[in-house]
Amino acid sequence: MRTSPGPLSRLRRSHEQKVLGLLRRHGPLSRAELGQRTTLSRTTLYDIVGTLVASGAIVTAPGSDGPRKRGRPVERLTLNPAAGQAVGIDFARRAVHVAAVNVAHEVIGAVSETHPPDLPWPRRVELAERLAVSLGDGTVRLSALGAVGGVGVGVVGPVGPPAGPGQQDSGDGSGGPHAALPPLLEKRFGAPVLLDNNTRLAALAEATWGVATGHQDVLYLRLSDGVGGGLVADGGLHRGVDGLSGELGHITADPGGRRCECGGTGCLETVASVGAVLDAYRSRGGTAPGMPAFLAAVAAGDPVAREVLAAAGGYVGTVLAAVCNAVGPSVIVLGGALTEAGEALFGPVRRALHAHLMPLMRDRISLRRAALGDAGGAYGGIALVLRESPLLAHYPGPDAGTGAGPADAKEDT
Repeated sequence: MRTSPGPLSRLRRSHEQKVLGLLRRHGPLSRAELGQRTTLSRTTLYDIVGTLVASGAIVTAPGSDGPRKRGRPVERLTLNPAAGQAVGIDFARRAVHVAAVNVAHEVIGAVSETHPPDLPWPRRVELAERLAVSLGDGTVRLSALGAVGGVGVGVVGPVGPPAGPGQQDSGDGSGGPHAALPPLLEKRFGAPVLLDNNTRLAALAEATWGVATGHQDVLYLRLSDGVGGGLVADGGLHRGVDGLSGELGHITADPGGRRCECGGTGCLETVASVGAVLDAYRSRGGTAPGMPAFLAAVAAGDPVAREVLAAAGGYVGTVLAAVCNAVGPSVIVLGGALTEAGEALFGPVRRALHAHLMPLMRDRISLRRAALGDAGGAYGGIALVLRESPLLAHYPGPDAGTGAGPADAKEDT
């Protein structure tokens, strides 16, 4: 007769899950960091860690972040890299970006390929599969033991509440126009799929591997063909009702401005998107056929180009200040094509922020440029899998597993 585990066994199992869950979400951590995040006693933690190391569930991470006081390297622990991989895919408007990371947070690779904007979805999925297989000299193994355990996918536009890995859309429209995509990808990759907005995922990526690593509250804004954003709040991705969070491009920036495609007037997207900036430049005599030529004009000191960019930056900073006054992030990350202008954009944004932020917040918020570029949405898909799902749960050893809830990250960058 099979007996149920007793309360002590269940408690120990929960401790193991907590440790494994932290390593899955945050990557390599020292025993001291694990102790801070789990609040387990030193004796209990070392016992749990010892068992997980003996079973092969966790291993010592290569390298270290610095010496101890007496010069000994700090040992950091990580999940066994052989336990599985996660793939992230960003289906942008005109390109597919794919990245892969193993459960130890070791990057396998990232690759992108452009395509016509009207490419059918089955062809886009085929392209994503081909790119994924090409990563890491073919080390991303689809439908094989120890292979891809989860796929995180970013798409353009609103995405409803996630149905969960392996589940179909409810049919009430909550999954949005991309409801048929997860089953198509699950068939190709042989793994559960999680879907979200690609700009929101870029926010999560910057908080996991980018310029906001370790910060709990991060506001992200992308200035590209469209303008959108994402919010990482208390370490987790904020989606809002029906997945509508992050539409920063449709906050009114210029009440007397032009009509936006959303139906509003003077939205940030009408003054700070790539198209809006180019239109403003051309209306004042500029001749740039596209963004590369405009950025070259900015770099060359063209006064009209710099004035146009400064005006856009002022609008951006004003809108960001309003959002920051409401949600209180510690880091603002700007990404997208316009950020290639560097300080010519960031200077006006910073000045507008300072002018409109509450005085108490001015020294508490850092403005940074995104580090992950076009691959941000794909890396965010991986972060979604590692942080928010029970995927990648089959670690070596009979007693290993995952399932801990989101953990607080107290370190600063």
